[in-house]
Amino acid sequence: MSLAEATKAITEGARTRIPPAAFAVMEAATAKLAASGLTGNALKVGDRMPDFELPDVMGTMIKSLDLRAKGALLITF
Repeated sequence: MSLAEATKAITEGARTRIPPAAFAVMEAATAKLAASGLTGNALKVGDRMPDFELPDVMGTMIKSLDLRAKGALLITF
């Protein structure tokens, strides 16, 4: 299954679990983001993620470079 197919399946599953009014708000927000042109700046398949540093739940700074050194790093939002 491709990522696009998996995403579509997740969306359709959510549509059955989320109240229609709430789902409509989510769809409107997604459409607004797409119309903003923001997706033009997003990383594409095969692009290298820029290095970054963020705090974990305990406030300790974690570097993406250190995580990648341990293996593959997948980040989703």
